[in-house]
This record gives sequence, structure tokens and C-alpha cells, in this order.
Amino acid sequence: MENYNERYARHYALSDFGFEGQQKLLQAKVLVIGAGGLGCPVLQYLVAAGIGTVGIVDHDQISLSNLQRQTLYSTEDVGKMKSEVSSLKLKKLNPEINIESHQVELTSKNAWNIISEYDVIVDCTDNFATRYLINDACVLLNKPLIFGAIYKYEGQVAVFNLNLKNNKSVSYRNLFPNPPKPEDVQNCNEVGVLGVLSGMIGMMQANEVIKLISGVGEVLDGKLLTFNMLNYETFIMDISGENSTENFIPENRKAFEETDYEFLCGISKINIKDLNPDDFLEQISNENVLTIDVREINELPKAEFKHIQIPLSEFNERLTEIKNENIILFCQSGKRSLKAAEILMKHFGTQKKISHLKGGITALQQRKNEQNS
Repeated sequence: MENYNERYARHYALSDFGFEGQQKLLQAKVLVIGAGGLGCPVLQYLVAAGIGTVGIVDHDQISLSNLQRQTLYSTEDVGKMKSEVSSLKLKKLNPEINIESHQVELTSKNAWNIISEYDVIVDCTDNFATRYLINDACVLLNKPLIFGAIYKYEGQVAVFNLNLKNNKSVSYRNLFPNPPKPEDVQNCNEVGVLGVLSGMIGMMQANEVIKLISGVGEVLDGKLLTFNMLNYETFIMDISGENSTENFIPENRKAFEETDYEFLCGISKINIKDLNPDDFLEQISNENVLTIDVREINELPKAEFKHIQIPLSEFNERLTEIKNENIILFCQSGKRSLKAAEILMKHFGTQKKISHLKGGITALQQRKNEQNS
């Protein structure tokens, strides 16, 4: 067989896949957005399978808490950039393909140029603002989107924007037309996740990519698969494309690049100062500062510095307890503290100086680990 490569021998041997299916993989360009819990297994299996070009978008550092589920990384990688480490390790797994690293935060300003260069997009992110951004870019650029999400013991996988159903595309917005309120959504930093679930859902995403490119099997076109790892209960539901979502999606590239997806998802940072861990620790030592933990009562780890606790779920009802003019807020990941800061801004206006710990307790712990290593 011409161009036979022993690396893919088991693919060649597969009926209905064979040499032709492998050639399709080698000619494909796939972008994986997020090199975390979902992104790690997606990247490992796509690279091993021989996708010709694999792109990685990630701007985060590796933390110790990542290692429980992000199997591309090891303890010695803590503090390094995920995009750099994953690229190096994946090149060792398969040096015969092209791996492109984009060490940036995906925004409406850069997403168009990045996404337009690939054939298939895989969403491995963990926040709604970025998911809507990716979806809208894929709709406008007509790119297939492989979606995955995990929450505690349950995961979801879907395939959007294939235009296979009467030439009408089903997108992420058909599943969630309107973003949920930030206070109603928690990620794995806040509620936890069993590590192996990330691998299970990530491998399902990789499977959908391979099926889509090779033409083997039936992809989850406009369908949402939900998997519960505690009892292996699995069900697949059709996502209705009847409800028009056209008004939610920007009309063109210019409108897309001008869209503030964080604002649309209820995340506003006007007059709210981000504090990095070092600045946070320095400022909370000031006796004139009131430091507030907005997590729920039983969340871990406990804060080991002077503070009061007002859970975000009780925040509006307990605003009268906040007397100080200088207020610093924190939570597990920085998302709920930002929402609490917005509540304070609406109630007190410019009467108080408000800031929050960017990245939350997770970022604070990571900083301590770096100092101790």
C-alpha cells in the first residue's frame, strides 16, 4: 500500500474506515479551544489518531488542582502554560503531524482569524461567555462545532452547525437561547468534578470529530447526549431548530467583533478592580478593609485570613451589614465575587471602593504552591 504508515495500522485494518478514512484525518485541521479537563483527552486522541493539523487555544497556567483530571500534565509542570506544555508533549506522541499553539485568551477580537483557519472546532471551555462566542463565530464561518460540558458526575456532548437537517443549522443557541445568570452557574472549581468524567466526555468529543471527518458512523448532529457516570445512564435528545435564534447571533464579522460576550452573559467589570494574589494579600492586611467571602458556608478550603462570610445567595438581603468604604470580595474562582461586586456597585454606586480576587481562592493557592516549590 502506497504511503503506508505503521502508526495507523489499526485504522487501516478497520472495515469502512481503512486507508481512505485515515487520509481524511491527515488532511483535516481541527481546533481545540481549552486544554483543560476536556481538552486533554480530546487532544491526546486526535493527535494519536493522526489529525493532520491540531490547533490549541489556551492562556491558562497549570495548577496542582488540575492534575486530578488533566492527564497531559505532571507535577513538574505546575506553573507552566498549558498551551506550551501540551504542544511539547503532543509532538512527542505524534511528531508527524502539525501542532499549532495559540497562547491567547479567545475574544471576539481574535476569534474570527483563529477559527477561520480550521475545518472543525471543538469547544472544551468551561464558561458561558466563551461558549456563546465560539458558537456565534462557528455559525458565521459555517464551521462544525463539537460541544462538551461536565458538571459534578454528569457530562454532555453535542454536534452543532452541520446544516444536515433540511439545510437548517442547529446551534448552541438552540439549546440555550439566553445565557443563565452568573450566580446560577458554577464550574468545577466551585462544585467539584470526578476526574475520570473529564476523560469520558473528552473521548466522546474526540470520537465525534473522527466520525465527522472520516464519514464513519452517525454523528450527534443536532442531538444532545447526556451521560451520568454514577449509574451509566445515557440518553440522547433532539435539539429543536424550529425556534429561530438568528436575532441572537451577530449579523457579520464587524458586528461579531464589536460584541461584548461577557457583558451579554451578565459579567460587568465597570469600576471593579481585579486583584492578583499578591495584591490581595497585601491589601487585606489593612485594618480599614472589609474582606468578604461570598462562597456558601461549607465550601472548602477555608480562608485562613481575617474576613466575614456573606454567601452570594444571601447578598442582596444582607447589604446593610456592609459598613466599610473599602471592600474586597473573594470566592472559589472569581466569578461569584465579581457578581457580588456588581451588586454592591448597583446599591452603593461610587460610595465604596470595591475590588475582588481575580481567579479566587484557586489562584491564591496556586500562587502559594509556586512560592513553596
